[in-house]
Amino acid sequence: MPVRRMAKRWIPPVMLERLKPLLGRSIYFSGRHESWNAASARAIGYESERILERVKQAALKVKRGEAAYERDSVAFEKIEHSYPVLAGLLRTALDSESRLSVLDFGGSLGSSYQQCRGFLSVLRTLKWGIVEQEHFVRCGRELFADEQLQFFFTLSECVREIAPNVALLSSVLQYLPNPQRVLDELANCDIPYLVIDRTPFSTHGRDYVTVQHVPPSIYPADYPCWIFARKPFLARLLARYDVLAEFDSNDGAASAGGLRFQFGGMIVRKRY
Repeated sequence: MPVRRMAKRWIPPVMLERLKPLLGRSIYFSGRHESWNAASARAIGYESERILERVKQAALKVKRGEAAYERDSVAFEKIEHSYPVLAGLLRTALDSESRLSVLDFGGSLGSSYQQCRGFLSVLRTLKWGIVEQEHFVRCGRELFADEQLQFFFTLSECVREIAPNVALLSSVLQYLPNPQRVLDELANCDIPYLVIDRTPFSTHGRDYVTVQHVPPSIYPADYPCWIFARKPFLARLLARYDVLAEFDSNDGAASAGGLRFQFGGMIVRKRY
């Protein structure tokens, strides 16, 4: 059994979390703050152009057939599928006569698209619109856009151009200063389905903010990250949506400021 796997099996989770900063090879979280600004004051930040370049080079490997897919600027030889996400996308397509149009909010240069498209190739029509930061959109349009994959600066632009029937939020809500504002905007766009994945939830009674540290082996970055209280998060969604499924994500569990949390997601359908 590899040493790394043995460590995960025999060392208590709390001790593993404390070792991560010393090992310098894993993402870890520190602190527990009541506001976004408080966490931001303790985050060093990151060079966005450097991150874009790392992501671009990994995505180009996928385009050239040298890797299966890219995630968080790392190129992988084998796709690690998120089957709950696929289930949500295929459910949407079945509800729309085999038509799938995805609004992928914060979708980088097409990570989830590359991860899912093999399963979705049987559909009658497939459109995938990524809403991202300006420099990612410019890069995406220049190097990666095609008939299926498009890049947009705003939600409204994406809705107008591809009429999405599902919004995908994978590892993005926790990095927004005001995630509820984005959820409200999506609800007002009249998109029937919402698929959330790779989002940190705790059993705590309220949301809080931590600082996420990314090792230099991926890219040097420290930034605020929300940890959402699951019950209040669901309660806000239930005002407009029916929850079809909840699931744990492949990212597993972690801790920050002495509080454990689990990465997970859900599939919801808008209530009309």
